[in-house]
Amino acid sequence: MQYIGIQKQISKNNVNSVILLVAFPLILLAMVYLFLFFTTPQEYGYAAVNESFTSTIPVVIIATGIWFLIAWMFHSSMIRLATGSKPLERMENKRVYNLVENLCISQGMKMPKIFVIEDDSLNAFASGINEKSYAVSLSRGIINKLDDEELKGVIAHELTHISNRDVRLLIISVIFVGIFAFIAEMAFRSLHFTGRSRDGKSNAPVILLAIVITSVAYLISILLRFGISRSREYLADAGAAELTRNPQALASALRKISNDPWIEAVQNRDVAQMFIDNPRPSVHGFSWDNLFSTHPPIEKRIEVLEQFT
Repeated sequence: MQYIGIQKQISKNNVNSVILLVAFPLILLAMVYLFLFFTTPQEYGYAAVNESFTSTIPVVIIATGIWFLIAWMFHSSMIRLATGSKPLERMENKRVYNLVENLCISQGMKMPKIFVIEDDSLNAFASGINEKSYAVSLSRGIINKLDDEELKGVIAHELTHISNRDVRLLIISVIFVGIFAFIAEMAFRSLHFTGRSRDGKSNAPVILLAIVITSVAYLISILLRFGISRSREYLADAGAAELTRNPQALASALRKISNDPWIEAVQNRDVAQMFIDNPRPSVHGFSWDNLFSTHPPIEKRIEVLEQFT
């Protein structure tokens, strides 16, 4: 995959961010409407459905807005908590600090914060929504086990994610998918507390309907996220190759990462997809998660990098 240029990629990601900001609330409202449509008695007609839906819209928008704002404001703290990462200062590791600083100077970009994850496995990720919160996090293993050129390639990959605004786009998608995941989980949990309505009828059919609708909405939200996430890894690889003029170093780094990418502390799937490699546990060589993988196979990424001259 050819690198299409940073300005074009930034523009594309900004458009995708707007699409996500519009699409996810629309899916949520569609989910609410369907639930009201199937649970409102037929004798009341469409007018009753529309009236209930109209009165529900402000509640849905306000609740979603509050969720989004909280996640948006505190995402950096949540990510650090989920990964156990800690700030890495210049005096603690001048090698890493200088690599990041030199790459930033060559690109004319403000230097992001640097964090370290105390894990011997090899992985890294970028995060943040603006210059104040942009950060590159590296595992202790990737710092110790890669040589300077390989580590430079990994850092350049993460800096490209920041420059391309990939990290902001990913944060938006993670927040909204989290909303659908929460609603779906609440619907499933409600099965354990099924009772009867005032007229003596079981609530189970209503809850089962809610589960079906929320599950479909959750699946659609995942597919939306899936549609924008995989290509960004190829583009970040290409951006790193352009920045370092050494695609073979990043290919070598990815090969080493693929042998041991699993960060034990990271159990959250949404956080795991931010890493340069997002390994999925499988049973007997197969995992349903692989059908919706957020990353292209690392072997294909290495193959593309090796085609650079």
